[in-house]
Amino acid sequence: MTDYTPPLEDMNFLIHHVFEGQGLEQGNLDRDMVTAILEEAGKVASGVLAPLNKVGDQQGATLSDGEVTTAKGFKEAYKEYCDGGWNSVPFPEEYGGMNLPWSIAFPIQEMWQAANMSFGLCPLLNQGATETILSHGSDVQKQTYLSHMVSGLWTGTMNLTESQAG
Repeated sequence: MTDYTPPLEDMNFLIHHVFEGQGLEQGNLDRDMVTAILEEAGKVASGVLAPLNKVGDQQGATLSDGEVTTAKGFKEAYKEYCDGGWNSVPFPEEYGGMNLPWSIAFPIQEMWQAANMSFGLCPLLNQGATETILSHGSDVQKQTYLSHMVSGLWTGTMNLTESQAG
């Protein structure tokens, strides 16, 4: 099992003392609520995501007959992540998001990346695609895609055009 202990004390210090609670008014968040959110995210990061590093390295993802199968535990971890609403943290309520400020979303994302980079890339790519549609998409595109992307039912992807890039 891979151990990961989120630096919650450091995160709280940065949010409240260095950044002086910037953005917390957006979510009407007080110090106790911020701490509770970070603690819950930390439980997912340390208890669900970090333990998957070893199995992910050992098993990896496979492609067979046009279907990708992830390493054991990743599908269940993604379901738990989505069911907990973690995919929706910074996105507008209009599309099923929590509309929490980026000052909370970034430390949470740091936990996903630090606990399990392989897992953390999926939400990161989804965030980029969701932000692109929010900023540049038509109303039809927003209505078609965003609620599914914010819920985690659908995800954004990286589409590479350079054959040497993997």
